[in-house]
Amino acid sequence: MDGVVTGEIRPETPVDVPAIGRVLEAAFETSEEAELVKALRRDPAWIQGLSFVATDSDGSVIGYALLTRCHVGEQPALCLAPCAVVPEYQRSGVGTAVIGAALESARQQGEGTVVVLGHQGYYPRFGFVPASDYGIDLSIDVPDGALMVLSLDGGQVPSGRVRYAEPFGI
Repeated sequence: MDGVVTGEIRPETPVDVPAIGRVLEAAFETSEEAELVKALRRDPAWIQGLSFVATDSDGSVIGYALLTRCHVGEQPALCLAPCAVVPEYQRSGVGTAVIGAALESARQQGEGTVVVLGHQGYYPRFGFVPASDYGIDLSIDVPDGALMVLSLDGGQVPSGRVRYAEPFGI
């Protein structure tokens, strides 16, 4: 598919919740990510306005990106996870669009730092760089470069261990 094939990119609404679960279950091999999002909705890490959906021209939810509160050392930050696009719309720009909208909303809300644990070939397009460059690590072993960080405001990136919200289990 050429270009972004969506109706709109917007914050989720309560009516989107079941469709978001379906997107996550279609994009991943298990229901773990859908269950994670359910748990995060009930967690203090949830920040209103930082859960975004992409829809197709019929209004069906086809993509999703979530930012929740985490900490790097003692400093508040955000974590980008999960992100998903239904298989038939993958590689069409939907993921880039929905993630970009979520990051821009976080920037507008005054957030400074975002971490992501993901594919090293995908997230640099948003400005993410290896977190190890800033002395950021996790309590679990991951390949160097898989944990990345982005400064949303151009300010100083904190260093230390990432502490995710409890539902992540890390």
